[in-house]
Amino acid sequence: MLADSHCHLNYPGLVEDQPAVLERARSRGVTAMLNISTRESEWDAVVATAEREPDVWATIGIHPNEADSHGLLDAATLVDRAKHPRIVGLGETGLDYYRETSDRERQQASFRAHIDAARQTGLPIVVHTRDAEDDTAAILMEEMGKGAYSGVIHCFTASGEFADKMLDLGLFISLSGIVTFKNARDLQAVAARLPIERLLIETDAPFLAPVPNRGKTGEPGFVADTAKFLAELRGETFESLTRRTAENFHALFSKTKDEASA
Repeated sequence: MLADSHCHLNYPGLVEDQPAVLERARSRGVTAMLNISTRESEWDAVVATAEREPDVWATIGIHPNEADSHGLLDAATLVDRAKHPRIVGLGETGLDYYRETSDRERQQASFRAHIDAARQTGLPIVVHTRDAEDDTAAILMEEMGKGAYSGVIHCFTASGEFADKMLDLGLFISLSGIVTFKNARDLQAVAARLPIERLLIETDAPFLAPVPNRGKTGEPGFVADTAKFLAELRGETFESLTRRTAENFHALFSKTKDEASA
């Protein structure tokens, strides 16, 4: 019982062999995959995959690096499109000050629009943050003051202090294959103490393949390798960790439970 809370099944490297990629994931015990979009031009294809595959769901959103190319995306657009039964979250959104491919103010405006849509729809946001801890935390806290919403910090690589702020806001934290890397000692220390009830696991496939697959094209099936590493790091059984993180996935992305029971 494994859930890959963040993958890009329609990206080059996976889309060309998507049926086989999905079968390999299922053979390793993956029972749920969240197919993430990063630009509006992807939305139809990402949703179509989720329509076709019963264990795949979709998000719609604009990555912060794409903010400049999407004008002033408003919450209403996201709210209207999110009515689709296979769309279970919004994002990925957030802030990226590492690549600087989009204006920071435009990134922040897009981020706030996603949060507004999350409040209106009840869907969680999937948050990307890179070299932008302070502004990400400030926006998330300020927006929480306007009204509650749920979400997850995806591919977490930030500080322990940032993790604690996110937990205080009630958000989830998702760990990728980066946690298995030998040079990720600080991240491993944070991962070891995260409360199990707020923990998710992801691949971010086709990126960030974990040890022992590092250097390969990432696949959703590799979430099993990250889960194995985390279980050993945290002193838990593989079965317990995978069960709890899968339960967390369906609790946060609660629309997946609605669809399963429909």
